[in-house]
Amino acid sequence: MKKLLLAVASILFLLPITTEAQKSKKKKPNIIFIMSDDHAYQAISAYDDKLLNTPNIDRLAKEGMLFTNASVTNSICAPSRATILTGKHTHINGKVDNYFPFDTTQTTFPQIFKKNGYKTAMFGKLHFGNNPKGVDEFMILPGQGHYINPDFIVTNGDTITKQGYVTDIITDVSLDWLKKEASDDEPFMMMYLHKAPHRPWWPRPDKFKEFTKKTFPEPETLFDDYSNRGSAAKTAEMNLLTHMMYSHDSKIRPETLAKMEGTVFPVVEEFPNSFYGPYGRATAEQKALYDPVLDSINDFFYENWPKMNDTEKMKWKYQRYMQDYLGSISSVDDNVGRLLDYLDETGLAENTIVIYTSDQGFYLGEHGWFDKRFIYDESFKTPLLVRWTNVVKPGSVENEMVQNLDFAQTMLEAVGIKPPSDMQGESLIPLLKGEKDKWTRDAVYYQYYEYPSVHMVKRHYGIVNKEFKLVHFYYDVDEWELYDRLNDPNEMNNVYNDPAYADTVKKLKKDLVALRKKYKDSPEQDQKYIDKYKSAGMIK
Repeated sequence: MKKLLLAVASILFLLPITTEAQKSKKKKPNIIFIMSDDHAYQAISAYDDKLLNTPNIDRLAKEGMLFTNASVTNSICAPSRATILTGKHTHINGKVDNYFPFDTTQTTFPQIFKKNGYKTAMFGKLHFGNNPKGVDEFMILPGQGHYINPDFIVTNGDTITKQGYVTDIITDVSLDWLKKEASDDEPFMMMYLHKAPHRPWWPRPDKFKEFTKKTFPEPETLFDDYSNRGSAAKTAEMNLLTHMMYSHDSKIRPETLAKMEGTVFPVVEEFPNSFYGPYGRATAEQKALYDPVLDSINDFFYENWPKMNDTEKMKWKYQRYMQDYLGSISSVDDNVGRLLDYLDETGLAENTIVIYTSDQGFYLGEHGWFDKRFIYDESFKTPLLVRWTNVVKPGSVENEMVQNLDFAQTMLEAVGIKPPSDMQGESLIPLLKGEKDKWTRDAVYYQYYEYPSVHMVKRHYGIVNKEFKLVHFYYDVDEWELYDRLNDPNEMNNVYNDPAYADTVKKLKKDLVALRKKYKDSPEQDQKYIDKYKSAGMIK
């Protein structure tokens, strides 16, 4: 009897310990990291409602925090993703551009989550590497991937094809994983990564039909002539009129262009058959849904383009661009809503941090441009919205200078994992918790390398704070630019040589040197990557 009582007492003694351990485990928050590709902050109505209504992404702002000064370290796809994964600048992780490889010895934050007991998954667009490290399950697009009936690489290394529209498919798979794997027992970290709205923009057929009937307001700088700017803005090749392609971008069939030989100016169609890349993947049934809208676009172009002046052509191209780009984003917003609804319905929302961002910003006709790459705001800034129930105050707006460099450290610290000491970002936890007095950064560092290359944006680096932006363009030029971000938000006037800003230039140059040293960058590093281009035969 005595032995029995001792056994019962032992069991009762152990029960509270087990229960507390389980409670502790349950309290670890889950993370869903949502990233779109080339999603401009101007195309989220929580930031600006002139172009598009995005009620589902806006929910994250209403229920969490919106960052107005979030930015990237290098505004181009694969380098941005490498920075997010490693928490390091691209000159450290090796992925400085879309050509040179990522340093696969680098530790990524999914590896750290997995090592610390998290279930991990990645679905959608990674962009580089076909075997992401640190994820239990993945289904990723090879390279850029396709909008229509896309191929995917799956966990066992096989490539599969799924019928349907890529944004819907990525969401279906993500929801299926959540239904199967999300539980109270083990925390999870899922990366939910959209291809949209990457170029060439192919909306789903219903969105294609809907958005081609819309007309969008033009940006005030659509016809920018780049006066009072340096040579970089004048020589970049991303103007809507002269560089956006008819077939590849505006959905003009090659057959239509062939009939118009001698009257289609001023663009050289670099990829004359690229229309059939996306369209050629569609089934007969899917083509039947696209064809009426395509016919309408092509008929209008054939009849009217030769009679248009350059101003009219620019306006037409802008509308076609916005119709497809924003139509693609509308599907992203719908699908983000599906995911958020599931989190709410299952109660997962209570203990899941949801982050929405893009791999960089994008020009939506500002300065007459599309694409990204520059340190100028439309490409440098990126959307960032964070919902963390019972931690982040709903409806919060934060204007501190934060970067994609900070994401890995923030997520790790949010769940109680100590980040590696070689990560270069700063945790956003003080800002998310409203403890702004603990935030010390006042400026961020930027460096772009991919030149000479597509779009011909010159190599440059710079420092940006809330008030000013100082930029140095180098390699084939030696030019400095300074922008007063408060008094010149459209960045139309380079005031570097204005005597009134002499003290500002002097201070920012000193601060820039200090930032480059802090992040282990230098003129020698600049030359290292120039030499790599030379050795690869990409420049002489």
